[in-house]
Amino acid sequence: MQGYIHSIESFGSVDGPGVRYIIFLSGCPLRCKFCHNPDTWDITRGEKKEAADLIQESLSCRSYWGTSGGITISGGEPLFQIDFLTELLTLAKQEGINTCIDTSGAPFTREEKWFEKFQKLMEVTDLLLMDIKHIDPEQHVELTGSKNDNIIDMFRYLDEIKKPIWIRHVLVPGISDDDTYLTQTRDFIRTLHNVQRVEILPYHTLGIHKYEDLGIPYPLTGVASPTAERIANAKAILECDSYTGWKQAL
Repeated sequence: MQGYIHSIESFGSVDGPGVRYIIFLSGCPLRCKFCHNPDTWDITRGEKKEAADLIQESLSCRSYWGTSGGITISGGEPLFQIDFLTELLTLAKQEGINTCIDTSGAPFTREEKWFEKFQKLMEVTDLLLMDIKHIDPEQHVELTGSKNDNIIDMFRYLDEIKKPIWIRHVLVPGISDDDTYLTQTRDFIRTLHNVQRVEILPYHTLGIHKYEDLGIPYPLTGVASPTAERIANAKAILECDSYTGWKQAL
């Protein structure tokens, strides 16, 4: 099976445990205002590649992974190509590779047959990196162009099946760094029992040139990165330092 591949990073250290071979898939249904990879939105901009070829290419880096590293599939939105993603991770597990998906959860639904495919995918997935773009439903639409009720439901389902997750929250001044929203996010995280790590990702403007190259107006012009004080405040509210057992759990 072929999938649309945006790019590959052979030595990643922040997208899952250990050293990771990161495959970025093309295609995403969200239009997050803070997105630094708008070039991944259009699935057809990606290069077609075979799943088996990608696994074989990744094995050349296996000696760097150690005992905790492996493959992370990111994007774009990996679930946008769920059939290809499932084949890719199935082949990875046949090689004994640790598998991780970095996802917003935007395509999630419990409607068949997509949900049946997702259940099969979870059988070959060791860990998910899940975004909480915004906890408030209306603000989520404003920020991403889509609702978040199905995303919240995906969090619930992963908790039901005890699938390990890391939670990531992009801190955008004036949008997602409000203490009320941060507290609501913390309260939601407290209802989950499968969270192994919570991370704050400070908003940055490193992707502005991509918008210029694509001829797309940048939606957050004038918004600066959060200060060190606001980052520390968000970490304290979300209790990021409380999730310290993930190394032992994986």
